[in-house]
Amino acid sequence: MWRPWKSRNQDAKAEYEKAREQLLERAPIPVLWLFGKTGSGKSSVVRYLTESDDIEIGPGFRPQTKFSSMYSFPDEDDPILKFLDTRGIGEAEYDPSEDIVAFDKVAHLMIVTIRAMDHAVDDVFRSLSIIRDAVPDRPVLLVLTALHDAYPGEQHPEVDPFSDDRTPLPSNLNPELQRSLELHYKRFDGLFDRAVPIDLTPPHEGFHEPNFGGERLKKAILDSLPAAYRQNILQMNELLEPVTTLAKERTMPTILGSSSLAATAAAVPFPWVDIPVVLGIQTHLVYKLASMHNIPIDAATIAQVSGVMGGRVAVTMGIRAGLKFIPWVGMAANSAAAFAFTFATGMAWNWYFTSVAQGHVPQESELKEVFQSQVKRASQVWRTSQSE
Repeated sequence: MWRPWKSRNQDAKAEYEKAREQLLERAPIPVLWLFGKTGSGKSSVVRYLTESDDIEIGPGFRPQTKFSSMYSFPDEDDPILKFLDTRGIGEAEYDPSEDIVAFDKVAHLMIVTIRAMDHAVDDVFRSLSIIRDAVPDRPVLLVLTALHDAYPGEQHPEVDPFSDDRTPLPSNLNPELQRSLELHYKRFDGLFDRAVPIDLTPPHEGFHEPNFGGERLKKAILDSLPAAYRQNILQMNELLEPVTTLAKERTMPTILGSSSLAATAAAVPFPWVDIPVVLGIQTHLVYKLASMHNIPIDAATIAQVSGVMGGRVAVTMGIRAGLKFIPWVGMAANSAAAFAFTFATGMAWNWYFTSVAQGHVPQESELKEVFQSQVKRASQVWRTSQSE
């Protein structure tokens, strides 16, 4: 029986959203559980890992339990990383048992943040002891922050003295810092797998190295995560670093998140009427980028531009008009292709919208060049992240 276009369009969108939710449940998205007192450096860790210096971390967290919240980066639609933040530590009514139940099968790694010179940490110790006993196999990083509290008015050492040892304690440290770290290691012995002393401070605080120990933290996280969950962070390192601040904080993470989800869709296909989920993810990405750039977009423009990029387009009428485009045949054959082509599609459209906003009319040759170069770039990043 024939149904109106609007009704069919709504049905297709509902099918897409259902498939997307299933994909998000299966996608290898790392979930990092941040555990520490207020002011211990949890937000600084999130900002450093996401390279989102100006993002408001607090408002982005959604309640998960009475005392804990989750933050999806860059957003819940296209997550690359997820952070759990426990805020109730130190409050009399905080009971870790609720978080243990909620996060037992969700969190892949705990990051316990403690200011290096803060020894009023009995509440952290007690709660962490209970959590560790309940789930002893989950890796725990003890991240000692704000090292500069031990040497106010001085710069960090020019050469990072800390190693990747389980409990790095160089002999040439500031004596106050060395004693303090040693005390923390003894107090939390048996409750962590690796300690990482760091100092992540805003540039305006005047330190020559505002991300002291940041690379060691990334390495420790990568070493501690299950192999399947390292890929997003490795891809972030390669793809987010060389772009502008605006792109890093807005469009690039969204493109990367959609590309990762497309790779999952290609690896674990779902039936979705007769429209591949990967193609739906791509179209969703185009509309999202258009909204970010505040530029209107329609199915006809999608067909025209993506035809230039991919060389072959099939855009059907009716319910499919605003939901899909096919830049080439068989692009969802495997995860690597889905990732590379979705990333290149997003980057080419991002370039298109930026050019239009600047009053430039993109030429076909320019679009093809951008698209093809980004396919090569994304393919190389995929291979690199798979081999590490």
